[in-house]
Order: sequence, then structure tokens, then C-alpha cells
Amino acid sequence: KISRMKVKEQGLYLPEFEHDNCGAGFICNLNGIKSNDIIHKALDILIKLEHRGAVSSDGRTGDGAGILFDIPHDFFKKVCDFEIPETREYAVGMVFLPKSKNQVSFCMNAFESTIKDQNLKILGWRDVPVEVENLGQIAAEKEPTVKQVFVSKNGQDLTENEFNAKLFAARKIAEHAIRGSKTSESHMFYFSSLSTTTIIYKGLLMPEDISRYYVDLKDPDLVTRLALVHQRFSTNTFPSWDLAQPFRYMCHNGEINTLRGNVSRMRAREELMQSKIFGDDIKKLFPIILEGKSDSASMDMVVELLLMTGRSLPEAMMMVVPEAWEKHQTMSPEKKAFYEFNACIMEPWDGPASIPFTDGNVIGALLDRNGLRPSRYTLTKSGFVIMSSEIGVLDIEPEDVIQHGRLEPGKMFLVDMNEGRIIEDEEVKRSIVTKRPYKEWLDANLLPLSNIPYTNNPTPVEKLDFLTRQKLFGYTIEDLKTIINPMGGQGAEAISSMGNDTPLAVLSDQPQLLYNYFKQLFAQVTNPPLDGIREEIITDISLAIGGDFNIFEIESKQCKKLKIQNPVISNEDLDKIRNIDHVDFKSATISTLYKIEKGVNGLERALEKCVEATFKAVSEGCNVIILSDRGVSEELAPIPMLLACSYIHHSLNILQVRSKFGIIIESAEP
Repeated sequence: KISRMKVKEQGLYLPEFEHDNCGAGFICNLNGIKSNDIIHKALDILIKLEHRGAVSSDGRTGDGAGILFDIPHDFFKKVCDFEIPETREYAVGMVFLPKSKNQVSFCMNAFESTIKDQNLKILGWRDVPVEVENLGQIAAEKEPTVKQVFVSKNGQDLTENEFNAKLFAARKIAEHAIRGSKTSESHMFYFSSLSTTTIIYKGLLMPEDISRYYVDLKDPDLVTRLALVHQRFSTNTFPSWDLAQPFRYMCHNGEINTLRGNVSRMRAREELMQSKIFGDDIKKLFPIILEGKSDSASMDMVVELLLMTGRSLPEAMMMVVPEAWEKHQTMSPEKKAFYEFNACIMEPWDGPASIPFTDGNVIGALLDRNGLRPSRYTLTKSGFVIMSSEIGVLDIEPEDVIQHGRLEPGKMFLVDMNEGRIIEDEEVKRSIVTKRPYKEWLDANLLPLSNIPYTNNPTPVEKLDFLTRQKLFGYTIEDLKTIINPMGGQGAEAISSMGNDTPLAVLSDQPQLLYNYFKQLFAQVTNPPLDGIREEIITDISLAIGGDFNIFEIESKQCKKLKIQNPVISNEDLDKIRNIDHVDFKSATISTLYKIEKGVNGLERALEKCVEATFKAVSEGCNVIILSDRGVSEELAPIPMLLACSYIHHSLNILQVRSKFGIIIESAEP
């Protein structure tokens, strides 16, 4: 069944598989001069990027297109039938609502209630004029009611950050309340934007139809300093109005290949979050990442949260999309320390990506560490800066061009319209990385595994014979011949083709390892595989494990972690960790064996015992948990390690302690 906004979870379709691969760009006036011409030029860019999007079977419904620009204050003063205060003293929200009038009223009342709880004031609602005849048939069937809401500070003396935090809280609380209600069209409630600086017009539209559908975009009084546009191509997924871009702070051309891990870790992080600015309301904001959104939408929600912690937008972008730093020979120690410190707080949102971003004060773009998506820019004598997925999106006379350039891997491009200049990557990042003594914090808190002395303990000897253990842990002749022997004997990788005609594990009548039931997602195999040895300059396989801390606090304790250079470690290194004697670290080993005679029920009970033992160890101060399947025998069999690890992860997440420890696997599985 297809809903008005999106396809529901059914069969083999899950909304979390949503990915994007698109065209994006922006134009701004370097000197901050507002004009209606920028709107027209931005829409021209969007039309030129049409080939990067997709069109539905009706020939008129696009995968999504949109434009973000400055809140047009004078225009709103003209068209609103209620008073609005001075610029930045109020916020404007662009909101999608259900079609049913009763449900529209329900959603509006719910949002107004949360605004009142934040001691803010609704100035009024405005029906956004649209011309439905410019929609394709599929887009028209899913079309939401589109309104704008205006919110004031209600006489409070609030800073910009405080006002934004209250707006953020009101929106998130309303989103969760409405999504959790029994109303049939609750999924249609969505804020494209709610900001004091920018507004977004977007939908399931073809680029040339966006200004035909949204009548406002034709008004000559609509002026702006900047405009950010995006044309969506959804990868093997279903387009919907809410997943059209730009999002609130960014748009995204590419894919986040680490998405499921990113979302899972973000959920775990929520248990530690505390904030003076949100107080007791912070628990009502969770989950930060709404379910069923695309990779780009999820990333935008995380960037939005990082801004609420007091970080600047460029700093937040450096955290989620770090450049290749670990083996960079000429990078400054301060910048390396910044990236290493923040790697202890948050993992990268990794994948090929070109990401234009703006908060209404600055506008810029960032390229992933591999540079796998194009981003080109032009600076003109007439004062415009144009950035896009490709060159030639606007017709510019050669004599008007000051500079053509392209974004390099991991680099940032930033335009400060208040200062009237382009800020180069080095200057942007230098001001951020020197703000705090990251190097001192790392030296005082981060513990490299190599600094821990060896114990010289003998490695335990297994009682069961070698061949039996190979069978028990699922090794096959093919594994030995084609993978293990070449790697162990010659240090060579197995040679194989992309075509794999072995039966799917779920259809096979042979015993299978649990790992074999899982495959790469489509978007992960469209990109060239990375080689951690031959491409070591842009890959980082080191990791820091231990307990996490509150992401709202930017303090030295965030890097109290154990630094391991390689995810695969020796028995001797593992014994170091097992017997670690350090004030900041304590480890515990949890057995993942179960009694064979107890069957499936015994396995389930053993999993519960693992959870109980882990919870007890964490309660006693352990921040490193070693899951081990040593000690197999005729009576004791190993729980599949993937099952044990995932069950403990999710169970401890439910118990609100998952962020307090890291997991190390000691397993004989191949």
C-alpha cells in the first residue's frame, strides 16, 4: 500500500535502505546583497541539473527538487495578515500537513501546544499558495497540505542559540507526539524548515515545475543573499515529499555507506545526553534520528543536534565528514589532534559525498576524504559565487570570471557574506582546531595499546582437537584453500569474481555461518572497494574503545579511550587488555557458550545470561567487555558471535548503558 507521503514497510522493502545520488549547487552574493535575481539563477541551476535526477512513470513527478534561501522578510510583511517583528526576531516554519482537515487541525494544535510549553508565541499560520495542475499524477496523489507558521520570542530576551534551541525542542517534541498518535496520516507531518534565517520550498517536483507549483517563487519581492538547490535521484528507493532536498542545514550528493552503524551509535549516545539549554525536555527529543528517513536526512538531523551543542556549522561538518588525517604527512599537529579527539566522540558518516551546507550566515561545501563526487565553483567580478556538481550550470561571460576551482578530497569551501570573502579550507579549519587544546587533552587521556606492557602469560590451550573445532566453527575446504592458505602463506588476497552462484544461505540445505545470511547493500557495491593497505593514505582502520560521554560537553574526558591501531589484534595484545591495570580502564570477559543438551532454549537462556553478566560488569565500572567463545567442548557449543554481539548491543541499549563500554570479540569463527 502506498501512502500519500511514502511507501510503508512491507515485504523486503525497509525505509532505512533509502539512499540518494543527486545534483546539488548554490549561488550567493559575496557581499551579502539581496536580489530576486539570485532566486532565478538558482532555479536555472536546478533546471541544468535535471539530468542528475529522475522522473516517474507519469513523466511529470520527479524524485524531488527544492530550493533554500533567506527568509524574505519584506515579502512576508506584504503577504501576511498578521504583524511580524523585525528580522531574526521571529522564525518561519515550512510545514507539510495531512490532507484531512481534522488531522491538519490536530497537527497544528499539537505544534502550538509545544510552542506554548517553550514559552514562545505563534504569530500566525499562512496557507502557501500552490498550483496543483503543475504536479504529476503520482505527486498529486501524495501531495500534503503546505503551510507556513510564524513563531516569535514572546517578549523573552533570548540569544540566537537559545531561540533556536527552543524551536528545535518544540519541533522534535511535536514530531514524536504526532508520529506516536493513532491518526492515519500522522506520517505526513513534516517540517521542511523552522528557522530564523532560512526557508525551504521543496517537493516531488521536476526542476522546471517548482516555481510553477509554488506561486511565491514568482514574486519579484522575494529577495535573498543566497540560494541552495538540489535535484534528487533516489537510489533503488521510493521518492516522497519529505525526502526531497535541501534539508534544514545541508543537501547531499552521494551515499552514506556506514548509515546503519551511524544510526545505531547515535541511538546509544542518547542515553548520556544532558543539556542545560534543554533541561528535562531533552528526553522528549529522542530519538534524534527519525525512523524511515534517508541517509541524507539522517545526517542532517545529526548536524542539527551538533549545532545545538554550541558547535559551529563548519565544525559539525568536520566531525561528521573528516578528511583523511591519520597518515597525512604535512597536516598540522593541531588539526590531527582535532580529528583524533573527535574520532573518540563520533564515528565518520562515511561514503562518497559532496555536501553543500548553510545556516543562513555562512554557506559552503565539503567533499568526502576520497573525493568521489565532483564539486566545482566559480567566482565572478559581478560578485557571485556559484558552486555545483558540475561546471556550466549558469551562462557566465568569460570576462566576468575571476576564478574557476574545484573542491579537493576532504577540503571545505566557505563563503562568509558578512565579511564579503571566500574563506579557504586552511583558514576555516585553523580557527576551529586551535580553539581548544586538543593535543594536550589527547596526551593526558588517550591510552595507546602499544603503551601497555605485555603480560607474558601463555595463550590458553583448547582441549578439543583442531579438526573438530574447524567443523564446529564453520570452516569449509573453500575457506582454507581460497582464502586462508593464500593469505597465511603468501600474504596474498583471494582472487574471486563479482558473480557468486552459490545458493543464498537462507535457501541452502547446508549448515551456514550467521554472517552468510547478510549481504552488502546495493549502494555499497556501486562504489570502488577501498584497500586499507594500498590506499592507506585515505583509509583509517584504527579505533578507540571505552566508555562514551555526554556529546553536549566538549571536555578532555571525551578522549579517555584505549587506542588500537588495527581492528584485528593478537592473543598477546588481547591479554594486555584482559589484564589491564589502569585508573581509567577496567575489562571483563563474558563467555558466549551454551550447553548443547539444552538446545535452542539453552541458547536463548545463555544469551540472557550474557546480557546479565555484561550489565553487572558495566555496573561495577568495566568499560571494556571481551566476548569470548573459548572453551568449547562436547558439552558446550559457541553462540554465533554475530548473534551474541548484536543481542548484547541492543539489550544494553534498551537498558540505557550501551555507551558506557566498548566490545572486543575473541572468536574462532572465520
